Amino acid sequence: MANADGRLRLGAFLSGSGAHTGAWRHPLADADASLNVQRYQRYAQTLERGRFDALFLNDNVSVGELAPEVLARGPYSLRWDPLILLPALAMVTRHIGLIATANTSYNQPYNVARSFASLDQLSNGRAGWNLVTALVGAENFNHDQPLAHAERYARAEEFLDVVTGLWDSWADDAFVLDKPSGAWLDVERMHVLNHRGRHFQVQGPMNAPRPVQGWPVIAQAGSSEAGRELAARSAELVFTAQQTLGEAQAFYQDVHGRMARYGRAPDTLKVFPGVSPIVGRTASEAEEKHQQLLELVDPHSALKQLSFLLDLGIDLAALPLEAPVPLPEQPASTERHKSRQQLVLDLIRRQRPTVGQLLRTLGAGGHRLVVGTPGQIVDELAAWYHEGAADGFNILFTHLPGGVDDFVELVVPQLQRQRLFREDYEGATLRENLGLRRVANRHFLE
Repeated sequence: MANADGRLRLGAFLSGSGAHTGAWRHPLADADASLNVQRYQRYAQTLERGRFDALFLNDNVSVGELAPEVLARGPYSLRWDPLILLPALAMVTRHIGLIATANTSYNQPYNVARSFASLDQLSNGRAGWNLVTALVGAENFNHDQPLAHAERYARAEEFLDVVTGLWDSWADDAFVLDKPSGAWLDVERMHVLNHRGRHFQVQGPMNAPRPVQGWPVIAQAGSSEAGRELAARSAELVFTAQQTLGEAQAFYQDVHGRMARYGRAPDTLKVFPGVSPIVGRTASEAEEKHQQLLELVDPHSALKQLSFLLDLGIDLAALPLEAPVPLPEQPASTERHKSRQQLVLDLIRRQRPTVGQLLRTLGAGGHRLVVGTPGQIVDELAAWYHEGAADGFNILFTHLPGGVDDFVELVVPQLQRQRLFREDYEGATLRENLGLRRVANRHFLE
């Protein structure tokens, strides 16, 4: 299901100094990216020059694995708060969308609704909310244990209802601001939510203007059974991870196939698999760049972190790099990242890798690494787009700023020459550029 204009879309995943495990040590990487807002302002401006639809900031609300060897050697302990960073990026850009993660497990819907409405106003309609349940962080929010997976998603469903209800607090013309008459607000154009549910009691209305886009674009990043159902019900943009074309096609068909029962048309949901490109002007240069990154990885620290993330019941760091990865007869049940755990279990069954090979494959956290020339990278993206596996891609740059610069300077022009990507932005808002409609207020349709 290609986009109406026949062109794919591009999102940019930004995290720390880059997506690769060895990113921060790269000679051309900004090791201080998690501390220096000017770095991120430059990345955003370069991506806008490359006509990217949006940049995307993921988030966690804890450090995660507290093993000293992970903290000492891995860049996992610092993370920008997306809703603090993105307003700073909005001030130095004009077109690129700004998508922030805000979890539904350890936030309150009123705060999230108000923040995103404000960001959408501040950016003139470029905001997006990546709706996720929290993988980690219970210990920082008055919980001894993580919320159960099913409970997280039940809370997320209600959270979404409250947030979108608050975004519809005001008709677009509610605030008349008429000085001669003294009329500030037409109270007939206000809706009071009065939500009373299992998890939340929220009266409303929201004390922020209605978002420019009606609602900010709703993104979602869960690929478990519950995550797919939530995406089919509510998401307009889905970030996902698959390693093979067949897996990506199956996911694409599955999540779109669920939409009819929610009364949604398939073209209202865009699927963006994650891809981490390593670009060289020649194939050998690309391979050399990949090898350089691999040599910068601290295996013990990286494997400890992978073991924590995947929750396979295996301490990968305790195994020799040349040892085959053991496949548990009964994989551990996880309350964290169910879909990523399943992706890696499938990969182990399919490839039977050694520990070292698994680390090499998962250098971008489970997203597909593509190493090659600009032409080879474009061929890979085009194949997935044309063969029903993607509407666009979430690009995970191995290191910053070099990965961004390489993609914008080498890959984007090749996409444009093949008429697979825009040469200029189509509209003023994120919705317009993604080919999505503005959301009308359900209470004031006239």
